[in-house]
Amino acid sequence: MTDESTDGRRTRTRRRFLALTAAGVAGAAGCSTTSDTPDGGADREDGDGTDGDSPTATVTDADDGGEGADVTRPLEEWSAYDPDWAAPTTSPLESDLEAEVLVENLEIPWDLSFAPDGTLFITERVGRVLQFDGGDVRTVAEPASAIDAGSLEPGSDERPWWVDGGEGGTLGIAVHPAYPDPARVFVYYTYTEDGEAKNRVDVFDVESDDPGMAVDTVVEGIPGNNYHNGGRLEVGPRNHLWITTGDGGLPGETRDPSSLAGKILRVTPDGDPAPGNPDWEDGDSRVFTVGHRNPQGVVWLPDGTPVANEHGPSGRDEINRLEAGANYGWDDEDGRIRRRDDYPGSGFHKPLFNTGATSFAPSGSVFYTADAVPALRNRMLTGGLISQQLVVTTLSPAGGELPPGADAYEQVTADWSDDAYVATVHTMFENELGRVRHVEQGPEGDIYVCTSNRDGRAKDGFPREVDDVLVRIRPA
Repeated sequence: MTDESTDGRRTRTRRRFLALTAAGVAGAAGCSTTSDTPDGGADREDGDGTDGDSPTATVTDADDGGEGADVTRPLEEWSAYDPDWAAPTTSPLESDLEAEVLVENLEIPWDLSFAPDGTLFITERVGRVLQFDGGDVRTVAEPASAIDAGSLEPGSDERPWWVDGGEGGTLGIAVHPAYPDPARVFVYYTYTEDGEAKNRVDVFDVESDDPGMAVDTVVEGIPGNNYHNGGRLEVGPRNHLWITTGDGGLPGETRDPSSLAGKILRVTPDGDPAPGNPDWEDGDSRVFTVGHRNPQGVVWLPDGTPVANEHGPSGRDEINRLEAGANYGWDDEDGRIRRRDDYPGSGFHKPLFNTGATSFAPSGSVFYTADAVPALRNRMLTGGLISQQLVVTTLSPAGGELPPGADAYEQVTADWSDDAYVATVHTMFENELGRVRHVEQGPEGDIYVCTSNRDGRAKDGFPREVDDVLVRIRPA
C-alpha cells in the first residue's frame, strides 16, 4: 500500500504523461503532456431474487420544466440521437486494434469525463480529481470529507484483496452539462457519518482556490460499505444526472423505493427528481429503477434507450435495459433472482445478458457511436475487472440481422432474456491491460480506457511499474 503522509492522506505518486500531444487526449483542446469477505470467493465488484412483491410505480410523461430547466433539453437535441440507428452485423474481431498508453502511474483511476471543449477529468479513488487541459494537468478537487483510500505501489506483487477504503473512495465524475459556465463537475465519493460509511454526490468548482470544498450537494446518505458502493455518474440525453448505487451491504433494501440502496437514480443537476420519473407513492421520487446489486455502468442507445450493467454474485453479472419503475430482482431472500433460469415467470425485468457462473465484473461502459474505430461503432463497450478484458456487446433489435456468433463469447436467444434485443457478446484485450475500470468516448471519436491494477485484486503480471494507465484504443 502507499505510504501515508503525516496528515493521514496518501502520498502522491509521480505520473508520466507520454503521448498526449495535440493528437492525444482532448486533441481539440491541445492537451499535450505527458470487514467482509466476497460472495463465494468472487470479487464484490468483480463478482447471487424470488417472486416477491415488487413495488409499483406510476410513470408520467416527461416535462422539460421545473428545476434544472435551464440545461434540460429534448431528446432530439442530444448530439448522439439517431432514431434510425442500426446495430452492426459484422464481428468486432474482424479488425485489429491496438492500445496506446497515454498516461502512466495514475493511482487507481475510477472514472473519466470529457467536457464539451475537450477537457478531460479523471478521478483517482484515493481522493483526487485531475484535469487535463491545454498541455497541463492539475488537481482540481480533493473532497475533504472523502474516506482515506489506499493503493498498491506500481509493480507491487502484493495481493491483499482489500486496500484501505475497500471499494469505496472517490469514484464517479460527470461534467456539468453547461460547462464551462459553470465550471463545475459532479463527484461521487464515500464518506463516514457517525462511524458509518455512506456515499454522496457533490458539486465542485474546478476553478476554486479550495479544492476540498464542495459548492453544493446533489444527493447524500447513499448506503455505503467496504463493497457495493455503485458510484457511476453520467449525464443522460436530456441532461439529467444518472447515478448508480450499490446495495451497500443492505441487499434487503434494494427493492424498497424509499431506500437509496441498489438503485438507478435520475435527478436534475440540482438534485431534484427528474421530470418523468416514476411516482412511487411513499417511495423516493429520485429513484428510476430498483432491485440492483452493484451497478457501475450506464449508457444510452442512439434512440435514447438506457442500458446498465452490474456486478452479480459469483458470476451472474448482467446487462439490463432500463425501464422507469422496473424491478431487476436483487435482494437477500432465499431464491433471489440472479440465475438465468429463475427469470421466466418471476415478474422481474429480464436481463439482456447474464454471464452465468462466469464473472466478467463489468464496470464503466460507453455506447460507442463515433467513426475513429469502425469495428466498434454502435456497440456497448464495458470494462472487465476480474476478467481483465474489454467486453464488446452488440445489441440487435428483435427481428434484425445479427452479427456472426461463431467467434462470440455468447449470442443470447433464450427465454430468460429480454427479447427487445439480442445480445452478442465478444471479448478483447484479455490480460493485456489488466483490470479495465472504465471506457469512454473522446470528443474526437477515440476510445479511452483506464485501469484499476493497484487496488490489490489484479492477477499475476499486474500491477506493472507503469500502472495505473490511461490508454487509447485505435485501429492497428
